[in-house]
Amino acid sequence: MSIFKSIKALIIGHFTVIKHMFKKAVTKEYPEERPIVNNFFRGKHVLKNCTGCGYCKKVCPAGAIEVIKKDKDLVGYVIDYNKCIFCGNCMFYCPTKSITLTNEFELATDNKSDLKIDLLEQERTI
Repeated sequence: MSIFKSIKALIIGHFTVIKHMFKKAVTKEYPEERPIVNNFFRGKHVLKNCTGCGYCKKVCPAGAIEVIKKDKDLVGYVIDYNKCIFCGNCMFYCPTKSITLTNEFELATDNKSDLKIDLLEQERTI
């Protein structure tokens, strides 16, 4: 009995493959064809004119944000993408609207320590 079920499943599988051979492909050739991301997509963070109030750190559910102050001056703003869940709370609750999430999604790296980024230092170099 089980051999007949196996043969039936094999035949149905082959018919499915043949049926889809003549349809237009839905996959994209990724590096050549860039995906179109939605305006509401939450990707890489960008920091501009941060006051260092720390609200973003308080509302981050993953604890991915570290605001480094020295004598009431902001000296570092580190986001750990190992922890970040891209919820957007840091952007929504920022009183000065100084942090935004871009459409940039290519954050993959071979080195785990590269995912801990000081956005304040990046802001200075721009």
